[in-house]
Amino acid sequence: MDSDLDEVFDKLARSSFRRRFGLGAAERGYLERRGLDTVMSHGEKFIEERLAPADIPNDGKQTPMRNHPIFVAQHGTATCCRGCLEKWHGIPKGHALTTEEKAYTLSVLRRWLAAQGGA
Repeated sequence: MDSDLDEVFDKLARSSFRRRFGLGAAERGYLERRGLDTVMSHGEKFIEERLAPADIPNDGKQTPMRNHPIFVAQHGTATCCRGCLEKWHGIPKGHALTTEEKAYTLSVLRRWLAAQGGA
């Protein structure tokens, strides 16, 4: 699976839009204060509520661009909406995310946050 993530992160690195995202001072401070495990537990909740349902009425607009490290990570990794999940990660729309798809999404977010200094 790490080699799959390497390929995804190589593609993301070639996107000028995705490269624009990085933690700001507020999000970095939050990550440092709370720790990666706590931030990832918030990520689990956000994924479950905002990304996992089969039908998301505001898909493409449900993830804020800032104010939490997970939100920034979602945009940096193209895990912000079901359209991006389909385009970048091959996870099709139209079904509730499986346990494996949620775990994959969280692993992508964890790797991005760790690379941002959240290890």
